[in-house]
Amino acid sequence: MERSMNLEKITLGTCYYPEHWPEGMWEEDLRRMLENGIEVVRVAEFAWSKIEPREGEFTYEFFDRFLEIAERAGMKVIFCTPSATPPAWLTNRYPEVLNARQDGVLYRHGCRRHYNYNSPKYQELVKRIVEKSAAHYAAHPAIIGWQIDNELNCEVNEFYSESDTAAFRVFLQEKYGTLDRLNEAWGTVFWNQTYTEWEEIYVPRPTPSNSTNPHEVLDYIRFISDSTCRFARMQSDILKKYVKPGDFITTNGLFGNLDNHRMTEESLDFITYDSYPNFAYCLDSYEPDDKSMRDRKWSRNLAEARAISPNFGIMEQQSGANGWNSRMEAPTPKPGQMTLWTMQSIAHGADYVSYFRWRTCTMGTEIYWHGILDYSGRDNRRLSELKEIHEKAGRMACVAGSRYQAKVGLVRDYDNLWDSVVDAWHGRVERESGKGLFEACQRKHTPFDFCYLDHMKAEELSKYQVLFYPHATMLTQQMTDKLTAYVEQGGCLVLGCRTGYKDETGKCVMSKLPGLLAPLTGTDIPEYTFVSPADGTVYADWDGTRIEAAVFNDLLAPLTEDAKVEARFSSSYYAGTPALISREQGKGRVYYFGGAFSEHTAEIFLEKLGVAEPYADTVVLPEGCELAVREGEQTYLFVLNYLDECAAVELKKECVDLFTGETVSGSMELKPFEAKVLAVGK
Repeated sequence: MERSMNLEKITLGTCYYPEHWPEGMWEEDLRRMLENGIEVVRVAEFAWSKIEPREGEFTYEFFDRFLEIAERAGMKVIFCTPSATPPAWLTNRYPEVLNARQDGVLYRHGCRRHYNYNSPKYQELVKRIVEKSAAHYAAHPAIIGWQIDNELNCEVNEFYSESDTAAFRVFLQEKYGTLDRLNEAWGTVFWNQTYTEWEEIYVPRPTPSNSTNPHEVLDYIRFISDSTCRFARMQSDILKKYVKPGDFITTNGLFGNLDNHRMTEESLDFITYDSYPNFAYCLDSYEPDDKSMRDRKWSRNLAEARAISPNFGIMEQQSGANGWNSRMEAPTPKPGQMTLWTMQSIAHGADYVSYFRWRTCTMGTEIYWHGILDYSGRDNRRLSELKEIHEKAGRMACVAGSRYQAKVGLVRDYDNLWDSVVDAWHGRVERESGKGLFEACQRKHTPFDFCYLDHMKAEELSKYQVLFYPHATMLTQQMTDKLTAYVEQGGCLVLGCRTGYKDETGKCVMSKLPGLLAPLTGTDIPEYTFVSPADGTVYADWDGTRIEAAVFNDLLAPLTEDAKVEARFSSSYYAGTPALISREQGKGRVYYFGGAFSEHTAEIFLEKLGVAEPYADTVVLPEGCELAVREGEQTYLFVLNYLDECAAVELKKECVDLFTGETVSGSMELKPFEAKVLAVGK
């Protein structure tokens, strides 16, 4: 069943921490929030001690008082389970709940997310706090939903406690049944790693040269994901016993080593994401000559959230400068950027946007992570901008429930993503093509979706005119069948180098490449190579157009008579060898390209396959602006200017500016960081 948020209007919220402020401030804070457009607050994700100050001693008065004030004010509340920060009494008494570094040193109390998912003791205590909290608070009329934990797998997404080793062994026993099957899957005959007892197996440990068995580590990542999903489901199953009809269960963030689709399918009504585009300007990562898309890159993360829940929520939206006392020094958002980033989230499918945070904290690690209000709580520019956003959101209520539109899909699956973390060769091409395809779609104003092949049916792919699956390194017959069905039904599939050379264990296949996809592509790969630094850039000629074949080259040959050579390498020692082969199958066509997709190469593919600038008959805009499209009763065009300068836009059809209600056409100028939402009749 599709997991999606269901709101009648675009709704704004904020993250609030009543435990940080004197109770005398609560009522005034809620009043000011409501006056400026905030209708929902999220609370309690780090407040375990306010409910269980000592083991087995439960007190509910603190949040009872807050919820009473919230109800009286007319403020809705999202309540959280507090498992992200176990209290000091817990970690001191039960150190087995703590996570550990790979060398076994425990992570101690003093930060957050210092626990592990697999400690039986921690599971017992989390079950109890969730049960007690839900039983007491869930019926409260102010509460509209629950958030599980906070940012699962944030901070660290690797777990090396003794509890994890014990759970890893159980995971492997359930998966393989026998050690013989495990040894075969992991190739343990290599370097004499064969296991004869389950107790010989541990989570990955330090080794010389930091080398590990890649097949073991791939299963270890699958184990982390499984552990996280089980931990979320443990809490969700408890909450479902108590939540009122119509109230939702969610969690926030999209982090690594986690099948977010599975977690949502098993435990959530929809996913929420934490969007911080200002990370693009952190001194930790900022480079003066950086020509990346900076804050615009967060559209890629929003597309990930949309792949899970077509309509989703933002639980934490950038509102001020981000920064801890230890890192992440960053500037305050410029005038208009808070609005721009809000509209960026809504453009990609968010119908709920909650700002982090209402007040900037005066204590602790996040004293520089600014919210809407500064330390003094005085009215400021960001508060004024919030009120303007609320007014704009009110004028675009019709957008709620509409769906993002894309004819291009970028195909992914979790096993290949995780393998690209384990395998440096795979990771290098994956990073190049991921960046190149995203930036090409952005600059060519080509809306796209991420399509997770392991969580989609073959018929769901048919709505996409073109699918790019840049590096399907690991292939199964089930994946191959879905891709073949897509092409046969009329789709256009584009594959890149390094396709099909591994099985699901991560071992290299001994068949001719591209393995299971050879019959569909009509392609053979007699030889392949990394692009040598000594050779510089390798190019191919595609009907007179020069394209880069980046990072790694598969030297191709037609395998069947109907396979057509579309392009040949034009440099390096293999100049003249086929670089791009296409083949018709059923009603569709498949292309195999022997390289990774740099931005320019991806742009050429979009143009030649007829999917670049799909809305050019309606709007023409410069590269510095993003175009996103949502479809409902009308077509809604989001035009987002990320530049610190004006941008000229040309409207070729009459549109209604939802912010002003005016009918507009012809030339339009967007101010720096300005966003427009335009309605086009069907």
